[in-house]
Amino acid sequence: MQAIEEIILGNSLVIKEMKKLIEMVSSSNTTVLIQGETGTGKELVAEALHVASGRKGNNISVNCAAIPSELLESELFGHEKGAFTGADRARPGRFEQANDGTIFLDEIGDMPLPLQSKLLRVLESRKIQRVGSSKEVDVNFRLVCATHQDLDKKVEKGEFRADLFYRINVFPIEVPTLSARTVDVPLLIQGIIEKIKFSGQDIKVNFSDDALKVLSNYNWPGNVRELRNVVERASVLFNDRSVSGDNVKENLLRLKVPEPDEEQDELWAASTELADISSPDRDEETESLPIPKPEQYKDWFLYFDKMDLRRHLRDIEIVMIEAALEKTDGMVSQASDALKLRRTTLIEKMKKYGISK
Repeated sequence: MQAIEEIILGNSLVIKEMKKLIEMVSSSNTTVLIQGETGTGKELVAEALHVASGRKGNNISVNCAAIPSELLESELFGHEKGAFTGADRARPGRFEQANDGTIFLDEIGDMPLPLQSKLLRVLESRKIQRVGSSKEVDVNFRLVCATHQDLDKKVEKGEFRADLFYRINVFPIEVPTLSARTVDVPLLIQGIIEKIKFSGQDIKVNFSDDALKVLSNYNWPGNVRELRNVVERASVLFNDRSVSGDNVKENLLRLKVPEPDEEQDELWAASTELADISSPDRDEETESLPIPKPEQYKDWFLYFDKMDLRRHLRDIEIVMIEAALEKTDGMVSQASDALKLRRTTLIEKMKKYGISK
């Protein structure tokens, strides 16, 4: 567990639960599928799994989205001399390099379909065949995969093999977004600064309590990767100085809201805290609803230059309606009661937004 603690920083409830899952599955040979948004740190979870497993071999990482499809097979399985133009010598693939260790297939959702079938055979036989060879090589590896995509939907669209999905989705681990664990922000900042120092860069930036509060209230659409960018930005602009809350707002987080075609709009308030669910004066009916209070939206423009109000409110309505229908198994009457809407009003909104039962 000590190795996991050193690799994955954080004391929030969601991170503690994730660390427990890593510890439980690390010593087994079970295939793990790590899921989560871009920038949440899925590669760190893979590293923690390998280190905690105690496997003697290497932890070999392959980004399936970064390697051209025509080269990915050779990269994974290796090739013999003369197998194709430019293959002037035999080369072992990543699976052979991961023998007695772990192979981490990042962004497996981008793996081409023809290669998915070959991967499935390797998982079933634990043997690989180099490109240009008829000889099979035994390999002993632990497979860890990661993706930010919804593989269920890709399976439905025929873009990902269902049999491979079920083969890799043995033990799923969901990496939480940074906005779901903002209590960890100060600790993460400290860890990022230490890593920057370890790389040899001189950094003497100090975040005031007010700055840490502002950073903890931010929504972090780019997750931990964005937080690292902010810390590095601070090391350039405020090195050997103290960073105030105003510095964070005006110099480090002053970004334009992404255009609709470029990024998914941030639902809820990107600059607010969730409602205090322990507040003694809350209504019984909202006791289990830790949603932003309307007045908290007034701080939006402390962080962004503009917002598409109509689009934002529409997206909130869609999310809430779909959630209510899912919870009530598509029963419109029950969903309308949950949303405190008339049944006819809910039906009209469902038609307007194209929401089915």
